[in-house]
This record gives sequence, structure tokens and C-alpha cells, in this order.
Amino acid sequence: MCGNASSIGSRSAPLLVMLLGLLVLPACGAEQPPDLGGGGVATWEAWGGAPGGAHFSSATQITPENVRWLELAWEHRSGDIRLGRGFGEDGPPLPPNGFQTTPIVIDDTLFYCTSFNHVFALDAETGAEKWHFDPKVDKEAHLLPNCRGVSSWRSGEAGTCEHRIFVGTLDARLIALDAETGERCADFGEQGEVDVTHRISEHLPIEYSITSPPAILNDVAITGSLVLDNTRTDAPSGVVRAYDVRTGELRWAWNPLPPDMEPHNEDGTYRSGTTNVWSVMAVDEERNLVFVPTGNTNPDYFGGHRQGLDHYSSSVVALNGDTGEVVWHFQMVHHDLWDYDTPAQPTLMDLRVGDETVPVVVQVTKMGMTFVLHRDTGEPVFPVEERPVPQGAVPGEYLSPTQPFPSHVPHLLPAISSDDAWGFTFWDEGACRDRMQELRYDGIYTPPSLGGSILYPSNGGGNNWGSPAIHLDDQVMVVLTWRVAATSQLIPRDQCGDTLQRQLGTPYCVETGIVSSPLGVPCLAPPWATVDAVDLAAGKLLWSVPLGTSRNLAPFPFWWIEGVPGTGGPIVTKTGLIFIGAALEHAFRAHDLATGEVLWKADLPTSANSVPMTYQTRPDGRQYVVVAVGGHWGAPMPPGDHLMAFALPE
Repeated sequence: MCGNASSIGSRSAPLLVMLLGLLVLPACGAEQPPDLGGGGVATWEAWGGAPGGAHFSSATQITPENVRWLELAWEHRSGDIRLGRGFGEDGPPLPPNGFQTTPIVIDDTLFYCTSFNHVFALDAETGAEKWHFDPKVDKEAHLLPNCRGVSSWRSGEAGTCEHRIFVGTLDARLIALDAETGERCADFGEQGEVDVTHRISEHLPIEYSITSPPAILNDVAITGSLVLDNTRTDAPSGVVRAYDVRTGELRWAWNPLPPDMEPHNEDGTYRSGTTNVWSVMAVDEERNLVFVPTGNTNPDYFGGHRQGLDHYSSSVVALNGDTGEVVWHFQMVHHDLWDYDTPAQPTLMDLRVGDETVPVVVQVTKMGMTFVLHRDTGEPVFPVEERPVPQGAVPGEYLSPTQPFPSHVPHLLPAISSDDAWGFTFWDEGACRDRMQELRYDGIYTPPSLGGSILYPSNGGGNNWGSPAIHLDDQVMVVLTWRVAATSQLIPRDQCGDTLQRQLGTPYCVETGIVSSPLGVPCLAPPWATVDAVDLAAGKLLWSVPLGTSRNLAPFPFWWIEGVPGTGGPIVTKTGLIFIGAALEHAFRAHDLATGEVLWKADLPTSANSVPMTYQTRPDGRQYVVVAVGGHWGAPMPPGDHLMAFALPE
């Protein structure tokens, strides 16, 4: 169809809409598809588009003027799906899989991983399968199946395994594959893999996984780990390790502890309970630095036991690529009790500030605050103020009296109050107001309490792992921002009963949730998620638009709500286009970077809770935009395995 929509598997149109379509058909038919001329080779060789992230593509064939002609070019189905299992069914409950991968493209081949770590190599222009590797991960053993991507290393020489694809698995193996054949690189570790649980304390399989692609810096592959939240104070170590890309030999290990703390347990395993790194790292080859976004020390909502154990938590840390030694670190949250860990890849760019060009790290956060740090020193490029924050901790806890607030890039989430309660009717709005009034809320960083506290932003953000995308020429940053209030309530140990958030080793378990009405709807007015564009040099919010609609979340006639939560994030192209799925809606969109206007939308088989990517492999070829479409394990979306590529008509 012409106009700004492309429909994949769309619903039958009502008769009136069909008749209107017939009326405008002649005018549409007179319009011709665009000429495919233009554009050039544009790569996507690492998870964030480049080793330093940015989610930015130099591709120019697809423009704001012709994007409305995008159509489905090819689709790949892996078959790697877990439907999930509810209470009362055979076996313990398990959520369905999601599909959050972002592929990479090297030369003419696209590589991606599935939720259970199958790796596929496809022809980047046709989607035809070249090879497939199955690591034999137990689908029943892992609670949160996820693989955000794979990594590539090339020696520049010819021969077997001189181009390697690395994947980290749910059962904590690091595997090296020959990019040409998909066979294991036998010289790496033991028959192509390293067991990353070595020297990790005893744990259940669900407690320790690798879900993000390893960072590749020179000849080492560097990986962190997912450590299950809120389980116990002696959870597995969050140690970060670097392995030789050829041999699998351990080059260095960094356990995030201050120098005066012993890095090992008595049995020689890495000290338990330390901050982990679950998200995506970035590297600067020129400076030989790896930039590490740290989580917060287990458990999330009580830290009376930490006493310095969280020295590096909720930070960005620059490590020496040869030794793993800390070069600098900057902490975004002191003594984090809100699960405000650093969720997003540190993003490297050269920022023009007045007459000077400054090498910076841009770090977005769950608080909706953006920190811009000098890449060499970690010092803030723009002022950061330590401001007093709410006090009054539960017995056994301590609080930081201040927290850092950046003063240049605008904070995307203002404070709320019970006056902001919202509902469809006076009844549910009143219920929301009562609920907000009974919870403690003194602004951001209100500590968890026995009676329950409002957590705003929620522990999902603000901004999360899929952001940011930065137009490196225009210096405009694009982020997905959640605008949902959550709750955190500490419960004395003798009253805990059965809960997944046990926080063993502390006096309290914890219950968290969304501040919602009796109808199950968030108590703040929509939009509950927005796409926001920020001029980084000027420190100015350029625009903010709702992301997605409630069409796939609510029954008719409640499809009108704009701005629904989701996970994933945007990319941005040189021509000024933003591509994003992310919302809990079966849709994929292109926005205009200049205005935020939606220029194109494709209907999808389920939600695309991932970060897309784009590439063009030949000057005379097509530019493709690829997105993983498979729902999310924590949302009521159908699980799927659709890798979908869109392009202009041939």
C-alpha cells in the first residue's frame, strides 16, 4: 500500500475502511517506488554498530522521503522457542522466551543468536542460511532466556578460524566458532569453549549466565555475567574476565572490589556478592580501554551488610585492556537501594563543545539522567552536583546523604505526587490517589520502607539497556524512556513466606510491583513510554513523543492509549531516521529525527523487544533494516523467532 504504513499479517479491514481504500487507490497507484540509486557500503560489525556503541549507521539509501516504501525483504525463523509453563502445569513454572538479539554483519554475512544461544550465519542480502550451531543449552534450566548478540574477531590472515564468532551462553560458556563454517575453533579452550563458571562459588544454573556479547579488544574477549537479583548476599561473584581469543587462556580478572578488600572467598573462589556486569561493554582500541557498566550489589533493595562492597556498583568503569586494572570510575548512584544499576552500553563519541572537540563517554541511566564523562579521566564534562536526597532508612540500613545530579543534559523524568494520579474514571483515579498517598514518596531516591515506597522512576527506567542511539554528526541523542511508577516494600524475615525476592542474608525480603489501579492500569497518566531526542552539546530536549499504542495490550475500545512500556531501543541513521520497535505492541516504526513524527510503521507477528540494526553490503545493493521479533519473557506477548529484514522495493 502507499502512504506511511506497511502491513505484515494485518487484521481484516472493516468494510468502510476497505471502501475508503478503493477511493484513494487510483491516486496511490500513480505514485512510483523510489530509485534504489544512492547509498554506499555501511557496516554493523559490533552490537552497538561499532565497538564504541552509538547505534548509528552511515547508511544513506533509506531517507525520510522514501522510508514509507519499505517492505519486508526476507524473514528467518530459527524454531528456537519456549512457550512457557504456568503454575499447576507439568514441572515448575517457566516464562516464555523473548528474542532480544541484535545481529552483526561482516562483509556479506549476517550473524545472530537465539534466546537459547543457537548461532546462525545468513546471507545478508537474502536471509538464506549458511550455517547453524547448536550449543545444546538445557531449555528447562534457565529462568530468563536471552542472548543479546554475538561478537566478531578477525586476525586479518587466511585460514581456519582466522575469523571467529564468539557467543556467551545461558549456562556460562564462552564459545568460539569459525565464521566460515560454524565449526568450533578447537584451539580455543577445550574443543572451542571455556567454562566461565571456573572459580565461581556454588550456585544454581538460573543464578549465573552470560546474556550480552563479549567485548573484543585487540586479542582478548571480555565478558561479564548475569547474576540473578535479590536472591542472597553471597550470590555468585560479578567478576569480569578477559580470555585470549586464540587459546581461551585467562588473561586477567577484575572482581569489583576496593583495593582493601580480599577478592577471594576462603576456598579460593572469587569473592561472592560483588557487583556484576550484565549489560554491554564498549571498547576504545586507541586508548586500550574497556568501559564497563556495573550492576548494583546483591541484593538490590537492602545494603546494610555491604560496608564498601558496592564501591564500584552502579558506575561506569574504565579498565586497562591488557591488565584489567581500573583506570578510572564514576559512580552514578551511591549505595544503590533502588535497582538503579547501570543498564546501558557506555557510548563513545567526540563531542563538540564550543570550539573544542572532547572525547567522551555518554552514559544513560535508569533514573533518566545522562552523564557525559571525559574518556581519558572520567571527569564530568558538564557540572554534576551532589544534592541531598531523602533519608530515613529501615533498621540495619544506611543511606548516602547525597546523590549526583547532572546539570547540563536535562533530567527526563520530573517528580510526581498524588495529584498526578490518573484513571479512566473518577473511581479508579480515586483508588490510585489513595494508593499513592499511602505509600512513602519524598522524590527520587526515596528509600525502601516497611510500609512501601514509590520507586520513580521504576527499576526498569528511565532509560534501560537498549538506549541510547546518537547521531554522531548532529550530536543528537535518542532514548526510550519509561514513565511508570513502581513500589518497593521490605518485609521482616519472619513474615516473608514464599517469595522469589528472598534477599537471604539480610533482615528483609522484598516485594516490588507497579503502582496500578484496581483495573491493573498504571496510576500515572500516559504516555508510559516516550522516544526522546536531546541535543547533547546544548543540553536541550528537542522533542518527546509517545512510543506505541495499547492496541495489543487492551481490549477494544481501549486501543487509543499512546505510549506503552516495552524493552529494547532505537537506532539512528545518517539521513535522520530513527528505527524502533521496543513497545509492547506488534509494530516497528521509523521516526523523523528532526521532529519525532512517525513516517512509517509495519505490523508484526508479535512485539519487537530488541534493538534493530541496518546495513548495506554493496554500493549497488539494497540497504536493509533488521529487527528481532519475538516478544519478551516478562510481558503478555506471544513468544516468537522472527528475524525480519525490511528494504526499499527492487
